[in-house]
This record gives sequence, structure tokens and C-alpha cells, in this order.
Amino acid sequence: MGAGNKPLRLVFTDLDGSLLDHYSYRFDAALPQLQRLREQGIPLIPVSSKTRSEIEQLRTELDHREPFIAENGAAVFIPQGYFPAQPAATEARDGYWVRRACQGRQHWQALLAQLGDEFAGSFESFAQAGQAGVMRMTGLDEAAAARANEREYSEPLQWRGSESDKRRFIARLEALGARVLQGGRFLAVSGECDKGEALAWLRGSYARAHPGRTIRDLAIGDSGNDRAMLEVAQTALLVRSPVHDFPPLARSSGVIHSTACGPSGWAEGVAHWLETPPQQQQEFA
Repeated sequence: MGAGNKPLRLVFTDLDGSLLDHYSYRFDAALPQLQRLREQGIPLIPVSSKTRSEIEQLRTELDHREPFIAENGAAVFIPQGYFPAQPAATEARDGYWVRRACQGRQHWQALLAQLGDEFAGSFESFAQAGQAGVMRMTGLDEAAAARANEREYSEPLQWRGSESDKRRFIARLEALGARVLQGGRFLAVSGECDKGEALAWLRGSYARAHPGRTIRDLAIGDSGNDRAMLEVAQTALLVRSPVHDFPPLARSSGVIHSTACGPSGWAEGVAHWLETPPQQQQEFA
């Protein structure tokens, strides 16, 4: 990753609808820019609502060896030995240093069970649906659906009720201590964690491992559950979606909007960021 005072560049990327196509889950259009990142030694850090198992499958396809953030920021997974020392507040497990930010899946399932009668027929969680139901809701094959259902820290659900009931449902969950995030297709029920908080924590780990180096990072996303990390990164790349508008951001500077959708838009924005001289990018303090 270079030495001395050369800026340390980091790319934090959402997967579904951003690096991965909304319909096919393919990333072919992004391959040239993925190769550029690798050649330049720029870490690519997936930040997704996906499970560890799902991201590990993608890491195999990409020959990816960097850290990643799973389940909307609920856990950060750093390959053991990646940094010179194990970061504080992590545990060694399954070859990773793991930093978890909330309770486990069973806790969120219990909260949803409390609301089952009040909102009967309005939602179906992954746990309720089972593997066949997850296949139906996602269009994934059997193996991929099984990986999607290997949740550790959250519970996704498909909302089927009215918008007014949805708002009331979310308010009830929040009153019980949950945080509910809207992704491209599903609501995710978890704790007081999000992609932005996880990004900031991992960025701090990089800073401690590389003292004296300026960090210049890019966060990439396309939907509401990406907003937190898009707000806290130095530069935000909003990828155009074929099914919804760009997520609204409070910030107005340091924002790139792609014209193409999915991995084509991802590649477009990454190329723009790579070709912008670091001195023209606002420094993260």
C-alpha cells in the first residue's frame, strides 16, 4: 500500500445494486476498475447487508483478501494478521479478528415474534420463510439462499403491508431497541449499528496501522441503508439504480453521481475518483 506520506486510499463498497447488478448479481462491468484498484494497492472493502457466508463466497470469486463489513455494519471481519496488531474490541474467531456491534440474530427474531399478531400478514422474515421462501423472495438458487439465511446479527424481512402500517411497525421496533434499515428489497432489523459507524471504526484501524499517512476514502452505495457510510466518507459515490432514486444525503460536497446503473455506474464513478488528483480531494481529518 505504499509508504511514507503517500495518501492511503480506501474503497468501501456496497454490493447489491452497486458492485453487483440489481437483477443478475454479476459484476463483470466492474472488472477493469477492480483490477486498477488491485494494481494500485487500494483496499476494496465490501460493506453490505449480506451475511459473512455470502461475502466469503464473493471474496472467493474475486480472490479478495481485505477486511469486510457484514449485515449493515453489525460486524467487521478482519483477516487475522492483516494489521500489525489485533485491533482493540475484537475477538479472534474462524481466522478473523471480529468486531461485533450488537446482539445476535435470535434477539431480533424474538422482537419480531412480539409483533407477529399485531402485524399479522404484513411481513415475512427470512427465518419464517425458510430456505424455499428465501429462494422465492430473492430469486437465488438453493446454495445462495442458504448463505443468505446464515444471519448472525440481524433479521431481514419482506414488508407486505401498507406504508402507514410500515411506519408504525418500524416505530414499534425502534421503541423495543432495534434499528430498522431499508435496503433495496428488504427491511433489516438489527441493533444500534450502521454502515457508517462500522466504516469509521475500520478507517480508524487503518489509521492506527499506518501512522502519519493521510487517509482518502470513497464510499459507494445506491440505497437508503448506505446513507450513513455515504455521509461519513471523504467522497461519496451514488450509483444509479434501475428501481429507485438516489438516496438523499445531507452533504452536498464530495459527491459523485453515476449516470449508468449497477456495476457499470460503479466502474464509472471509481474511474472518476481514481483520476482525480488526491490534492483536489478534501482531506479527512
